[in-house]
Amino acid sequence: MLDPQFIKLIGYAAAALTTLSFVPQAVLTIRTQDTKSISLGMYLMFFIGVLLWLLYGIYIKDTAVIAANIVTAMLAFVILAIKIVNIRR
Repeated sequence: MLDPQFIKLIGYAAAALTTLSFVPQAVLTIRTQDTKSISLGMYLMFFIGVLLWLLYGIYIKDTAVIAANIVTAMLAFVILAIKIVNIRR
């Protein structure tokens, strides 16, 4: 059986890597404000999915899941807001 601390470390590593992999795209989109190639439907589903993962993390009291999804939700929300503003223009 694996050590619970090791499993927790795996969770934090997975959360960090998946969240950090999203950062360059978010930074690029925020800098350029270019959202032409981003699907509104996909981003809405992604954002809702991230919020659901956050709720799940809160329910199971898993700080790795909570932290990763708070950061991802904030970045996804900013990109979604930029996309919506661009559509309205």
